[in-house]
Amino acid sequence: MGLLVAMVIALSLDYWLGEPKRLHPLVGFGNLANRLERWLNTPGGLLQLKGTLALSITIIPLGFAAYSLEQSLAANSLLSTLFAGVVLYIAIGWTSLIQHAKAISVPLRAGDLLAAREAVGRIVSRDTQHLTEPEIAKAATESVLENGADAIFAALFWFILAGIPGVVVYRLSNTLDAMWGYKNQRFLHFGWAAARFDDLLNYIPARLTALTYTLCGAVNGQTKNAWHSWRQQAGTWKSPNAGPVMAAGAGAIGVQLGGNAQYHGQTQRRPVLGTGKAPMASSIDDACVLVNYSLAVWMVLIGMLAVGGAIA
Repeated sequence: MGLLVAMVIALSLDYWLGEPKRLHPLVGFGNLANRLERWLNTPGGLLQLKGTLALSITIIPLGFAAYSLEQSLAANSLLSTLFAGVVLYIAIGWTSLIQHAKAISVPLRAGDLLAAREAVGRIVSRDTQHLTEPEIAKAATESVLENGADAIFAALFWFILAGIPGVVVYRLSNTLDAMWGYKNQRFLHFGWAAARFDDLLNYIPARLTALTYTLCGAVNGQTKNAWHSWRQQAGTWKSPNAGPVMAAGAGAIGVQLGGNAQYHGQTQRRPVLGTGKAPMASSIDDACVLVNYSLAVWMVLIGMLAVGGAIA
């Protein structure tokens, strides 16, 4: 029951407090990673090896420290559970994801494209200065669906599977992928290890998320559509993990995502995901509702497993 209680603590803290505004550990980790990248990511070859070394230097010591702390607190179940709940709270981003989404959908509904573009620019890497209303809605909806998997469900999965060190290693890996995982001249080779490691850690959670999105599509009568979109379209997407998540999510809320998008002044021709209407402001809210329903399903199932003794 300790894991379940820790998850309830984490989600409660996240709901009431939101993302830590100051002294967030991941901000400090990001600063450390930036310094290490500037030191190692230099011309001269062996960039994949240097990137692998950087990944190891940043993750292994902190993962071991998390394991050591977990072991040292194991004798005190109350303290261990409270500490685990705080660590998981820092690692997840449920409330932050919903708040970012609302910061886009609210001005978009009001016709304030400038505010909506500014808000969506905070959570996506594509060019946002000239996005139309459907393009803003599409970018935001895609981000909510994909980040639901990364910021919530994958973190819960690794916490259940490997406790505090599991969720710490996962969150650090995901942060490094967000920082170094770009396929541009600077990071194509150096960021290879971080991107591949994050793909590995997200492989099972992404498919569990896609399955949950598909099942929760029943709320809108879209389960069949979500399943068809997942099976037929996920493999066309460039990311092996984002494809299933976004295809199933798009199908579950009955919108069509993907298609062309501008990145750094270049048009990327992306496959279409999902079927149905073009996205609008309400699609962003629908994606948030889908994430919330999916989280509820996870917590119910985890609670049943905990009561049945399948997890500690």
